[in-house]
Amino acid sequence: MSPVNLRVVGLGTAVTVAVLLPLVATAGPTREPGRPAGVGAEGDAKAGDLLSGLGLGPRTPDSTTPATASAIPEAPAAPERVSRCGPELASPEGAEAQTCVLSEGPDVWARTYYRNATGRQLDAFLTLMGPAGRTVRVGCPVPAQDEPGTCETPRERVRGMATAYTAVAEFAGAGEGDSTPLLLRAGSNTADGEGS
Repeated sequence: MSPVNLRVVGLGTAVTVAVLLPLVATAGPTREPGRPAGVGAEGDAKAGDLLSGLGLGPRTPDSTTPATASAIPEAPAAPERVSRCGPELASPEGAEAQTCVLSEGPDVWARTYYRNATGRQLDAFLTLMGPAGRTVRVGCPVPAQDEPGTCETPRERVRGMATAYTAVAEFAGAGEGDSTPLLLRAGSNTADGEGS
């Protein structure tokens, strides 16, 4: 055999060994016929021992990396919204309202739900009353249409307990000045309303 042929045969053998060796190394343990899986002959190393010796053993809670364990942090639960509402009230003229104090997490605010079947535009004045005489007041135009609507105050931080807050909504004719009669008053914590 010439030196060139020897080199070709040697190179071919090296390539064959390089290709087959990883396949043989990754093949699972063999077992004897009739022997259950995972049970080798005496003196044989268990597959788990071999893999763990290479750092490739099965994952256990101790072997998880901190990055994997904390990759998806638990989202904090959303705060619950609590509504404390007074009764639904109606005036003889056709104004209807219900007023509530709402709280969610550290925030508190007032909201009134209304329907205006009077046939004319009204003004609503919504007041949120808190501890130590703190009040927030907003005015909302109420269109002359028999469709439900809402008016609400801005949110503010709860001072003390949310249950210490009350709200009242007053409905009167729009743009009639101080002589405008009050049509309806609806509170968050009272069962009596006024109508005229």
